Amino acid sequence: MLGLAIAYLRDRGLTTSLNVLLLGISVAMLVLLVQLGSQLSSRLDRDAQGIDLVVGAKGSPLQLILSSIFHIDQPTGNIPLDSLDMLRKNPAVKAAIPLALGDNFNGYRIVGTDPSYVSFYGIKIAQGRMFDKPMDAVLGAAVARTTGAQIGQQFVGSHGLETEDGDGQEHDHAPFETVGILAPTGTVADRLIFTSVESVWDVHGIVHDHRDHEETEDGHDHPGDHETDDPGLAAHEGLQPELTAILVSYRNAAGAIRIPAMINRQTEMQAATPAVETARLLALFGAGIDGARIFAWILAATGGLAIFIALLNMARAREADLALLRVMGASKAQVFGTILLEGLITAAAGAVFGIAAAHMTLFVASRSFQTLGDLGLSATQFLPAEIGIITAVLLIGIVAALIPAARIFRINLATTLARTS
Repeated sequence: MLGLAIAYLRDRGLTTSLNVLLLGISVAMLVLLVQLGSQLSSRLDRDAQGIDLVVGAKGSPLQLILSSIFHIDQPTGNIPLDSLDMLRKNPAVKAAIPLALGDNFNGYRIVGTDPSYVSFYGIKIAQGRMFDKPMDAVLGAAVARTTGAQIGQQFVGSHGLETEDGDGQEHDHAPFETVGILAPTGTVADRLIFTSVESVWDVHGIVHDHRDHEETEDGHDHPGDHETDDPGLAAHEGLQPELTAILVSYRNAAGAIRIPAMINRQTEMQAATPAVETARLLALFGAGIDGARIFAWILAATGGLAIFIALLNMARAREADLALLRVMGASKAQVFGTILLEGLITAAAGAVFGIAAAHMTLFVASRSFQTLGDLGLSATQFLPAEIGIITAVLLIGIVAALIPAARIFRINLATTLARTS
């Protein structure tokens, strides 16, 4: 019966192909929505793990979170360096990690921080060592893989957080040296380049006293005022060492009540809570996903209706063939099953086509759009929800074939054969 069902489908090749395409599009849409929602939520949770608060310049709280934790937006501005000491001296603060942004290398952001960032996230060094002096750089796993950078290799950063077509202004006077490569983490750290905060100041010619930022929270010393060797680059008078943002982790629950209120009311800075902002982002994103999901299921139902119409017309046109099958010894159940198989095969082909198209789209999109690539979208991840989508589409194919298949029980063999003889 399987061979006969496939032969009937091939006989109506154009109609079958259109039905497969319609179901495939709906399956691809559903899989893409499931993948985007799941991977985005999982990635945001991993990247923000352990960060209770982000302190930065006044502006959009969501922008502050996106730029400081997920590194997919522009910073809201700079904040005074002494704000770091203020937070670290607060008894409710367990950790305060400085960030200084502004440059990139081949589109990968250079993040000025201190070794506590890496230790806080539990990131391991795969090769080399952690940076311990200005102009040392430690590369994330993805950066090292795509750039081919090796330990001891020097590179020059470009001004700005993104470089388009190599148009960024390069800081030739202050090259970085690769001293370490991080192990893969599956987080945003894979796509970042880490160096000391002093390095970022030095690159931009900002005079600083190393004693102002000498000792980090974990006791690491960061030496030196690193003067540029380029006599044409004078230090910018009047520019004070600043930070882009500070990542904060609370020591106790009281910090969640006191610290944000203190910062927002008593300083020129703002405090943004990652959990609140990411929930708001996912809610906005989820509303669009829900609407698109409804449309995709409507499209899938339309595909089922198309299969129903095609099989019903086929059953009417092939009544003589079906009657002849009965005369040749096929039972009603066998003929009934043949028509059901046609609906099932059509739905299965649409499901396979849709799954393949969705994952191929993820693969292309993650490499064509930098933001999606930065989010770490994976085209090879298969989610349990996809099994549910496939099952639902197969059921649609079976249900669409039930009524046309049931016509076999109403065929009068003698009358049908006499009419066609």
